[in-house]
Amino acid sequence: MSEPIVRVVDDDGSYARALSRLLTARGYQVTSYASGAELLAQLSSEPRGCVVMDLHMPGMDGLELQSELARRGLRLPVVFLTGAADIPSSVSAMRGGAVDFLEKRAPSEQLTAAVERALASDREQREVRERFAGLTERELEVLRHVLRGRMNKQIAADLGIHERTVKLHRTAVTSKVGVRSVAELATLARDAGLV
Repeated sequence: MSEPIVRVVDDDGSYARALSRLLTARGYQVTSYASGAELLAQLSSEPRGCVVMDLHMPGMDGLELQSELARRGLRLPVVFLTGAADIPSSVSAMRGGAVDFLEKRAPSEQLTAAVERALASDREQREVRERFAGLTERELEVLRHVLRGRMNKQIAADLGIHERTVKLHRTAVTSKVGVRSVAELATLARDAGLV
């Protein structure tokens, strides 16, 4: 499996180079991009790592890029950097799932800690997605119905199968994913991006 990449997105070339050098010196694999469009054009469908991006950029700003990553199902954790912090932007970033929101003048230790949290978040998301990867198509169908709050009898009718078969599939799902309750299952499914 490839190494996770810290993707630096900033239209200020000198700042992006300095940040990339700092992160590389700390042992991270780093790639930098001058814009959100450039990042989106070069991302694979299953990227590993995180994005460290400027909030204010011409064209697509950081919040728009965060939203576009989510829309495309690219679940990369994001650390925002800004030269001029404002509360509404930081609230929007955090609601969008950002790991951290830092000023560009933040100490390098604070930035490194935020990158480490973002990479840990990426690892955790991957582990959760792998737990769902072992489900059969039928088990995924049953799971989707369960997550919508459907009862076994309703699921059986919708899928044209026996209620006992639904129960067997539900048991297989909870066993393979390693949960004991529908609430746990719903939380993990959300974390895996299934809902």
